[in-house]
Amino acid sequence: MKLVRLASFAVAGMTMAVAAQAADYTLSVNTALSTSDPLYKGLEAFVDNVDKRTNGAIEVKLFPNSQLGPDEDVLEQARAGAPVAVVVDGGRLAVFQNEFGILGTPYLASGYDGIRKVVTSDLFETWVEQLRGASGHQVLSFNWWQGERHTLTKKPVTTPADLDGLALRTPGAPVWTETVRAMGGVPTPMPFSDVYSALQLGTIDGTEAQLPAVIGANLQEVITHITKTGHINLITGLVTSAIWFDTLPADLQVALREEALKAGDIASYGTRDALAQIEEDLKAAGVTVTEIDVTPFVEATAGVYDKLGYAELRTQVNEILAK
Repeated sequence: MKLVRLASFAVAGMTMAVAAQAADYTLSVNTALSTSDPLYKGLEAFVDNVDKRTNGAIEVKLFPNSQLGPDEDVLEQARAGAPVAVVVDGGRLAVFQNEFGILGTPYLASGYDGIRKVVTSDLFETWVEQLRGASGHQVLSFNWWQGERHTLTKKPVTTPADLDGLALRTPGAPVWTETVRAMGGVPTPMPFSDVYSALQLGTIDGTEAQLPAVIGANLQEVITHITKTGHINLITGLVTSAIWFDTLPADLQVALREEALKAGDIASYGTRDALAQIEEDLKAAGVTVTEIDVTPFVEATAGVYDKLGYAELRTQVNEILAK
């Protein structure tokens, strides 16, 4: 009986040791999105599934509404080796590895199923490895689709000429600013968290965003028109520190990336299924949502690829999209 008790104590001691070790693997995920965004449900699934898959060895914590700071700041924390991750677009990563920028170029692909082919391809995986060497960032998955971005203003917009001279908020990466400029607007970079007050005060004339983000930031209160330009098919990724990632045992590295991919699908298809209702909610809130012929915008932004040096890469991406 005494031996049984000793054995029980030994097992309990081993369990406590494993628990203590598990506490070392904590990943804090930052996102500019609110908890009401359909993409956030994918992040919640990621938390639960990583916990189950790793038997509690990795704890994922979520920080919505940019609680850990702007995306750029969190990316710098990750470069320094902090156990943080951020949901971020390719444009922000392009400053480290240029190829990522093409993911935010205008009218590259249609819908989630199209862009998913690119971000799960062998070509994309070479960019992932190059990014590790260039900046010390590790992509967990890049299949977090937030929808197509549209133009949000206080006046009707049907052609690029209607945006002439309007200050439109956009992220600061070149692929975003050049797209807005080609569309006729004046790109005005600022954190997304500042957009509501900037529109309210008239600091900017409009912005461009995907429908879930409009609701999440209550922008329907400070704009009157949404023009469905669909100029950028917003695909984002879950990006962490390569230094931190490399401290994980190999099996946990595999688990984290596989679960990130699965959760990205949950998030993206959930977003796709929510878009129609979100549009109806915006209309009910008094916003005019207008379908237009986007051909003039496609033509106006065609030169962005050459200007940013993506013409050859676009050919490679188009080959993947055609499969």
